[in-house]
Amino acid sequence: MRGGTVRDLVIAHARDDQWVGHTLAGGTIEDGTPLFPEQPLGADLKAGWRAISERACAAALELTEPDRPAHLSFGSPGDFSVRDYLQQIIVYRALQAWDLATVLKVSDPLSDELVSGLAEMLAPIAEQWRAWGVFGPAVAVPAGASARDRLLGLTGRRP
Repeated sequence: MRGGTVRDLVIAHARDDQWVGHTLAGGTIEDGTPLFPEQPLGADLKAGWRAISERACAAALELTEPDRPAHLSFGSPGDFSVRDYLQQIIVYRALQAWDLATVLKVSDPLSDELVSGLAEMLAPIAEQWRAWGVFGPAVAVPAGASARDRLLGLTGRRP
């Protein structure tokens, strides 16, 4: 977690997730902005989170055209497919889960299978994402470092 509180992190995720169905349906930032509040969870954060998360998951499960363009808040129209958008969400959530677990000093939430999939997905695009400011500078890890530590270093995190 890079600053802020756990509450801030949950609200940030909810703000992103409220856009998933709209984005997967081909919606744009311009036509979606008036639809979504800055604090979408209401007074009951847990119930609000559950409702938004369920809608986002349902939209992803209904997806039939993963290679069509997604209209995102960055890049030009057509730069990213819906598949790219979903990959970005997965990476963001996984790394934020690790950041949060580190701050809270709880067990690492990243399974070996997830680490492997993230590393495979990010290897060819990490430098581009770094140029966009998604990742900080790569962190060197020792030879023979675990796959998890290599992934964290690739994404600018200190294992």
